[in-house]
Parts: sequence; structure tokens; C-alpha cells
Amino acid sequence: MRLRVLGVLLVAGLLAVPTPASASSGFWKLTELAAQRVQIADKVAAAKFGTPSPIDDPVRERQILDSVAAKAPGLGLDADGVVRFFRDQIEANKVVQRGLYARWTEHPGTRPPGRPDLATEVRPLIDRLNAGLLAELAATRDTRARRSCDVRLAVTVRLVDARRGLDRLHSVALGEAVRSACTHP
Repeated sequence: MRLRVLGVLLVAGLLAVPTPASASSGFWKLTELAAQRVQIADKVAAAKFGTPSPIDDPVRERQILDSVAAKAPGLGLDADGVVRFFRDQIEANKVVQRGLYARWTEHPGTRPPGRPDLATEVRPLIDRLNAGLLAELAATRDTRARRSCDVRLAVTVRLVDARRGLDRLHSVALGEAVRSACTHP
């Protein structure tokens, strides 16, 4: 609810839009990486669309979640919180894939012309983004625990969304991708 009110204020021009430097310590990079990961879903969808490969890939998802959970303690992070955050990344990616599948099915002329290779092209990009997100979770640990986290993150999400010119599908997915970033009680 707070995110929706903030978005209305931003769109109405009743709240100043910060610059990247003032967006919030650390939230800019964290949100930018999450946006990149959301946009990578386009390549994942293009690789899978029209093939027997399903959107849900429990084996790959488990690999990602196990990997980040194992790395979390070494970065001073709670493994359960990190898994929750990365589960949100995965679910946001699926939101985009499902949305694109629906769009491409309804409008076949909008289908991508090529099919990127998941193993060699797409997954290495996702792995790099995951490493960056994990590092940013560690770098923003204290900021994410503050009560102001929700508002500061919401402003940064809106700013990244606007700067990247995200469509509704990717904008919704970005909100989903960072929904568990704040850790305050």
C-alpha cells in the first residue's frame, strides 16, 4: 500500500524524484541490478518459447537458492532472508516470462526473431547479476534494516523504473523482485 501511495505521489509530481546519487545509499545499485535481472527474463522467455522447456525450472531454481544460501553467512547475511530475496527474483522473472508468452501467443508478429542459448548466453548473465545482487544485499544490510527502508526503496524503484522506461509488465516484476529487500521488523 505504501508503495502504491508513493508511486501516485511521484507520478502526480507531489514528491521530488531523486537523482541516482541521492536515491538512497546502496539502493540504486541493488534496484538497478534487480531491474537488469527482470529484463533478462526476456531472453529466458525467448530461449524457452515454443520449446518443451517449461517456465518453471525447479532444478535450476534450487541450484540458485542453494548457492546464495551457502554464500550468505560469509557475507554476514541471514541465509533465510537471502533465499527469500532470490525467490522473489525468480518469481519476478517468471511473471515476465508468462506475460511475454501471452503477448507472443496473442500477437505472433511480436515474437523475438532468435532463440538465445540458455546455457551459454543467458545463465552466465543471470549468474553475474546474482553475484552482484548478493554483494549489494551485504553492502546495504544496515540500510535495509532501517524503518525508512520501504520508502527509500520505493522511491529508488520508481526512479529506476522511469529511467529504464519499463513497460507495465517489467515494472510490476521489478516491484516483486525487491519486495523482501527490507528486513526491519
